[in-house]
Amino acid sequence: MRVVLCVTGSVAAVEAVKLARELRRKGAEVKCFMSEDACRIIHPYAMEFATGSPPVLELTGEIEHVKYSDADLILVAPATANIIGKLAYKLADNPISSLLLTAAGRGTAILMVPSMHEAMYEAAAENIRKLKEEGVAFLEPRMDEGKAKFPDIDTITLEALRQASEGKMRGLRVLVSLGGTLEPIDPVRVITNRSSGRMGLAVAREAYIQGADVTLVAGTVSVDIPSQLRTVRAETAHEMAEAVAELIGEHDVFVSAAAVSDFRPVYSEEKISSDSEITLRLKPNPKIIRMARETNPEAFIVGFKAEHGVSEEELIAAARKQIEDSVADMVVANDVSVEGFGSENNRAIIVSEGVTELPTMKKEELAGLIIGEIMKRLGLEV
Repeated sequence: MRVVLCVTGSVAAVEAVKLARELRRKGAEVKCFMSEDACRIIHPYAMEFATGSPPVLELTGEIEHVKYSDADLILVAPATANIIGKLAYKLADNPISSLLLTAAGRGTAILMVPSMHEAMYEAAAENIRKLKEEGVAFLEPRMDEGKAKFPDIDTITLEALRQASEGKMRGLRVLVSLGGTLEPIDPVRVITNRSSGRMGLAVAREAYIQGADVTLVAGTVSVDIPSQLRTVRAETAHEMAEAVAELIGEHDVFVSAAAVSDFRPVYSEEKISSDSEITLRLKPNPKIIRMARETNPEAFIVGFKAEHGVSEEELIAAARKQIEDSVADMVVANDVSVEGFGSENNRAIIVSEGVTELPTMKKEELAGLIIGEIMKRLGLEV
């Protein structure tokens, strides 16, 4: 994946080094164009360090604006009102505006990340609307202290990866549940689990990168959810079941990655005394995957099965039983005694039409394999 990062003269240019480094960590080859004003904020050497090659500061006989205009993505971050206006009115008077005009003519994907004072952002609204109609993508800034501020690096990177991808899941609607649930015992106590939501978020991000419209039903999570992902909060298993029931009908794929409590305590309206031992009575919670299948028989449904201290044969058998019980299309099973909740890694088995046993890997990598298998089963080109 080739990304051209254009850095213009906003104070947010100081974040460009981190952005370039993160894009490279995600596997992108990054080339930088810098405006004169950007060079007054950060030194070109900093961008050379971040990208691995000298930035383009002026056009030479190499006609850099043409040479790099066929990249997978032209990312303008930060984008000032000045550069937005130049592209809107098709002006080309510096390397960046010349690159953008050439790229627009070739149909290359362009993503702009505005960063400026709020009044300037409002004044640029007509130019932004015009460019959106022409196919230029914009990432909404954070509005704070009278300024349209740079989003966080992770949010920008996610959007850049989406815009640069082939969008093989474009048009598909994907629903992902993630995190744990809280089941109240009394007004102050709950039963929960150690789920972080990391695996579910990794799957949601990969689906989003591939072009899908993604909605999350999030329980208790310890990960930051990007602003692009529509999120519905659900604290208890019943709330999560209600949210999924309401949403599943309008989605093509449901990935049930949440660690939903199997049981809930019989609730005490008054705080239980801590002076003596107590016995909790538990009731079964609804089976969300089964309910989702009954509500939307056409959806492609992926379940997750977590076991502890079992053999691979037992893990595969548990996954197959879940497929039979819930009529899921695919189950991702793992032994949390190997890589527990909250870990950045996972060691899983994908049970679908066949069985794929996987080594320990990063959850992001596993998410790519899961989404790849979903696309394969849906007949999409992988």
